[in-house]
Amino acid sequence: MILSQQQIMSDKQEVTASALSTNVIDLKKAGVPYGAVGLESDMGKGEPVGLLISVNKDVLAAGSATVEIALEVSDNEDMSSSTVVYSTGAVAKADLVKGYKIPFRTLPVGVNKQYLAVRYTVATGPLTAGEFTAALTNGDNGSWNT
Repeated sequence: MILSQQQIMSDKQEVTASALSTNVIDLKKAGVPYGAVGLESDMGKGEPVGLLISVNKDVLAAGSATVEIALEVSDNEDMSSSTVVYSTGAVAKADLVKGYKIPFRTLPVGVNKQYLAVRYTVATGPLTAGEFTAALTNGDNGSWNT
């Protein structure tokens, strides 16, 4: 699978506390017709667009930590007043080991805001280690190797 820098929201991003992805994608700059409020997005027209999250370094914590990973959209680049369009729910640290992949097969319809980002929410933290890559993809997300 080939990725461009414009598709990557987190590139081996170290996460030890709740954080936003290091890269926020501006759909307008990317030339993606993201629609208007109430309209479905034109993003990925003709071929599904997915999101893949990969764990690059084991998630570690002193206690029983969890990480929730959410795809969010917003009208603001700082992701204030963002809307969650997909969430993994709480994932236990025991599952978040190097090589673990969380594929979102296709982005939900209705991506109707200009900015797109991933938010990592750590519960029962902080983490002492953990590293993630998150990127927009096409094709079979299950075959992406880190």
